[in-house]
Amino acid sequence: MPTAQPLSNLQQELLKLYASNINDDDLENIRQYLANYFANKAIKEADGLWDAKGYNNQTVEQWLNEDSKPYKKDEEV
Repeated sequence: MPTAQPLSNLQQELLKLYASNINDDDLENIRQYLANYFANKAIKEADGLWDAKGYNNQTVEQWLNEDSKPYKKDEEV
């Protein structure tokens, strides 16, 4: 029988919310807050990677114009 994993700090905090009766508006605000938090965290990470790699608008244009076929251009199908 598998051993139970301890709850993470996030799970513990969420369980505290379960103990209280939160109205639907507050619940929706909490959901939106969490979505915004993780979206902003992902954006910051992507921005850091973008800067570290030296990407710019020209890089994106190059990606958009690349041949996406899985074979070399000089090979016939």
